[in-house]
Formats: sequence, C-alpha cells, structure tokens
Amino acid sequence: MLIEPLDEDALYEALLKRDPAYEGRAFVGVTSTGIFCRLTCPARNPKRENCRFFATAGECLQAGFRPCKRCSPLAPAAETDPAIRTLLAAHEKEPGRRWREADIEAMGFDPSTVRRAFKRQFGMTFLEMTRLSRLCNGLDSLSNGSRVIDAQLDAGFDSPSGFRAAFAKLLGQAPGTFSGRELLKADRIDTPLGTMIAVADKRSLHLLEFAERRALPGELKRLLKASHGQLGIGRFEPVDQIEAELGAYFRGERADFETPLTLHGTPFWRNVWGELRRIPPGETRSYSQVAEAIGKPTAVRAVARANGANQISIVIPCHRVIGADGSLTGYGGGLWRKQKLIDLERVLAGHA
Repeated sequence: MLIEPLDEDALYEALLKRDPAYEGRAFVGVTSTGIFCRLTCPARNPKRENCRFFATAGECLQAGFRPCKRCSPLAPAAETDPAIRTLLAAHEKEPGRRWREADIEAMGFDPSTVRRAFKRQFGMTFLEMTRLSRLCNGLDSLSNGSRVIDAQLDAGFDSPSGFRAAFAKLLGQAPGTFSGRELLKADRIDTPLGTMIAVADKRSLHLLEFAERRALPGELKRLLKASHGQLGIGRFEPVDQIEAELGAYFRGERADFETPLTLHGTPFWRNVWGELRRIPPGETRSYSQVAEAIGKPTAVRAVARANGANQISIVIPCHRVIGADGSLTGYGGGLWRKQKLIDLERVLAGHA
C-alpha cells in the first residue's frame, strides 16, 4: 500500500494510549514474549526496546510472532469485544426489540463501557443503533406498500406520534405524506456490513450510506430540499442495479461499479471524488497524495472535507484514504467497516 514508512515513535505513543485510529493498519511484535498484538491490546505495555512494528498481521507472522490471545489481532476489532459481540448477536436475534440500558445491565455489561465501545467502533451507541435499525424496518415496510400503522408496528414503536417524529427526523418528512410519485425514492439494501440506505431517481443513484451514519439524516434532508420535497419511499431501477453490484462486490467477484451517479457537491468536491475512484482496489492513498494528484498539493484539509462529504459510500471509495502514517483515520461508517472494506479489496486485487 502506498503510505509513508511507519513512524515507530508515533506508533509506540499510540500503543501507550491504546489509540483505535490504527486498528488494522499497524501491529506490534514484542520480542520478549514472541507475541504480536493490536495497538489497543489491554495487556501491560511492553518496553520500547522490545517493540517491533508492522503494517500487517501477515508481516508479524512471517517475522515469527504468535497472535495474542487477549486482543486476537487476526480477527476484526469489533468482533473481539465481548460486549459488542454479545449485544450484536442479541440484536440480530430480536431486531424489533426496544432496548434500554437496564437490558444491557441485565446481561452483565456496564452501560457506560458499552456506550464508549460502540461509539468508538460504530460512531453511535448501541441504543441509537437499534433504534435506527427499527426505523429501517419501518422504511422497508412502507417501501413494500404497507400501511403506516403496520410500518409503525414493524418498527417496534408503540406510539404513532413517536414513530412519525423519528421517521421525520430521518427522512425530513413524516410517513403518510408520500404520494408514490416522487422524483427521488429511498429504500434499504442489506449488506454483510449492515443496512445501507439508497436514494435514486429513474436514471441514477444520488445517495448510498450505511444506515447508522450520523450524517445520514442531514444528507437526506438536503436531498429533500434539492428535490423540492420530491423524496419518497420505494425504489427505481438504479437501486436494483447497485444492490446487485454490491452483492457481487461482497462475494469477491468484482470491485467496479457501473450504476450511473448524480453527485451533489462543489466542482472541487467532485474533482476529489473522481480521483478517489481512480485509486485501484487494494491500494490506499493519504490525503496529501490525493491533493497532489488533483494538482492542489496545499489543499490537504479541503481534500479531507471533500472525503467526509462523500454521500455515495463504497462506489466512491473514500475508505481508500488513510493517514500518511498508515492510521485508518475517520470514516463515517465506522473504522471497523473501513478496515473490512480495505481487507476485502486487498483480496479482490490479489494483494492479500
């Protein structure tokens, strides 16, 4: 991958702080024990002189280090946390359940610890995630032609007013106001990395985001305004096309996308997004490398803002942009997803 050489002093500092920004991008081998770990490993910190740093787990294994049994560096980060693993499994078993902090405590977990763990990995709390998941169930019901009351029950809301308020917060308007003749329509797509929301017109895709992304409600409201209120529930052909292409992508069959796109952004942003699409699958770039590639070497911060403003995830691969030192840096869909997408594309490109 095209990143600057690892700064071992910075990595040791990250190890001391258990900085999650390096999850999946850097590992430490401890010569005194022969074990390699994540930089977030809860084990006692080793001495600086006993540390060797590597960009991949494979390099650690090739150097003769064994994987740590505490932090499981060969597994995705979010899957190694017992609280995250247990709660996600419980949510998958009962997707319509209305979770409360008392339920988390009843399972033997500290709510504040769970909040921090989910915020770190997903950008939102477990309770926020399950509430949004239930709303997506309601969106699915409305898309299939169900009555508002049935969608409300599918979403697990006892109160009609609560469902309308939550739905309006997500899409910018309450259910029951849709005519079915809107120019833009929103629907859900299920993927191995979670539910995504897709918005399209009859010709092109306008938005593709993971449902838990904090920026999603704001992005949907901007589309609602740009379309003069013409945002409804359902799907047009471009959503069927991107769903099929995403299926092939996650099965490891393709890394390219042919669904037509409509990009909502400034000319500079669209220039950056075009450059992101030119990054080959299996490779990454730093923000400064992207800035140089578009002929604006001093516009690193502006490139970062454009990267964050991307509202067509995966297709416009903002996940391929990482820190110059190899750290994952921010990703609206969660660092764990960014790690999985990069790893998937390395396999697709034959770089694994």
